[in-house]
Amino acid sequence: QVQLVESGGGLVQVGGSLTLACAASPSGRPFRTYAMGWFRQAPGKEREFVALISQSGLTTRLADSVKGRFAISRDNAVSTVYLHMNTLKPEDTAVYYCRAADFADEHALRQGTSGPGTQVTVSS
Repeated sequence: QVQLVESGGGLVQVGGSLTLACAASPSGRPFRTYAMGWFRQAPGKEREFVALISQSGLTTRLADSVKGRFAISRDNAVSTVYLHMNTLKPEDTAVYYCRAADFADEHALRQGTSGPGTQVTVSS
């Protein structure tokens, strides 16, 4: 089973930018065969879908709350998926998790393998 580790979180001011990375450890199955996604969970709230990307990277989808501000990309050569976050708002504060699944849809990714998460805090 693939193991995922997120990085890049931290404290940023409103309007700032961060790029999160999620690196997959070798698992005997090529990284390029996994659809990948990002979710987030703020204190007291349910885990929320943020973005997904297909195995090839040709298909992406973003939650309405982050459209125009966030982007997702992947580099299969280094087994890493990225979440590029711009114009950050206080409501973006959460623990961000990446997930891997066989299919590039939100339901499959919710059931998929998750990393431990990385904290993003946006201060006003």
